[in-house]
Amino acid sequence: MNREKIESIATALVVGGGIGGMATAISLARRGVAVELIDLDPDWRVYGAGITITGPTLRAYAQLGLIDRIKAEGAVTAASRFRLFNGTVLRVMDEPVIEEGLPATGGIMRPVLHRIMQDAVRAENIPVRLGLTVDALDNVDGGVDVRFSDGSAARFDLVVGADSVFSRVRDLAFPHMGPAQPTGQGCWRISMRKAPELDMGEFYFGGANPCGITICGPDSMYMWMLTEHVERETYMTDAELFDGMQALLAGYGGNAGWIRDNMTPDDWINYRPLAAVLQPRAWSNGRIVLLGDAVHATTPHLASGAGMAVESAIVLAEELARAGVTPEQALAAYEDRRFERCRDVVETSIAIGNLQLAHGRPDQLAGLMEGALARLNGPY
Repeated sequence: MNREKIESIATALVVGGGIGGMATAISLARRGVAVELIDLDPDWRVYGAGITITGPTLRAYAQLGLIDRIKAEGAVTAASRFRLFNGTVLRVMDEPVIEEGLPATGGIMRPVLHRIMQDAVRAENIPVRLGLTVDALDNVDGGVDVRFSDGSAARFDLVVGADSVFSRVRDLAFPHMGPAQPTGQGCWRISMRKAPELDMGEFYFGGANPCGITICGPDSMYMWMLTEHVERETYMTDAELFDGMQALLAGYGGNAGWIRDNMTPDDWINYRPLAAVLQPRAWSNGRIVLLGDAVHATTPHLASGAGMAVESAIVLAEELARAGVTPEQALAAYEDRRFERCRDVVETSIAIGNLQLAHGRPDQLAGLMEGALARLNGPY
């Protein structure tokens, strides 16, 4: 792919080695920027179950050149099935292919996706420093003076904060922003072997708690379930997680019922409360800019958090590569291109969650999802 070189900056620090940070580092390095990537985790790990990859997210990964590995190591399908909670099929939604040669939708285990992106970072010879974050950021004379948590210091032409919903960069440089806000829902997840009759992604409506299943590989899948969040003083034990998920699946049919009847205590089960936020503008401060969950953290209702982060990384690199613009103008253009699209994802996801909490009709929920996903298929 022909990529215009970035001439306006020579060096960049990317804070955060997750999906958004790695996509940013790859995108900048391929356009000639000397990038350094840091991550707070000394082992550069990722936790989590599977991840649903919608068409727009697949398009973004295709632009990063990673689609072939995702297809080979994950799973792709052409449709999704809507069911009532008891297993009755409501309808099958054909997922549109938004670009020729691109799969319609799919899924992959999050650690597998993480490894694919790590390999791409290494292929670009990007230095990665682990167990590290930033302690001070100062815009000085067209650059950013950085003091790291290990006491070292360096100067960069650009600093990108892609360091999660709990962003240290945001806390240091963006006092007008705040933490993500609880949505009132929590998300249960389980990863396990694939149900034998599962041939596409599924969504279950009409019960007390909506859930969905994603195929993540030839023999793997994961399921999520959204419930009203109830505060408690301690984390659930493994036994509580197992018993709780089985109890929540009582009465469910189809492949959701198969999961209830075949899950074991050895399967990966997780629960976390949901929070979301679209941070107010401006998203840049001098030569410091935010990206991904640090600035547009969403819930999993549209399966678009990863896709939004990868898109943002690509757009940031494109704007920095435009001829005749200053870095500050490029950062403003990046924000202009991303704000409304990210707002749509965050606000629609929250609206879907609110409708679920109010036990809205399945057709209302499906309509919100389909409308938002159709908008996301448009260019960005």
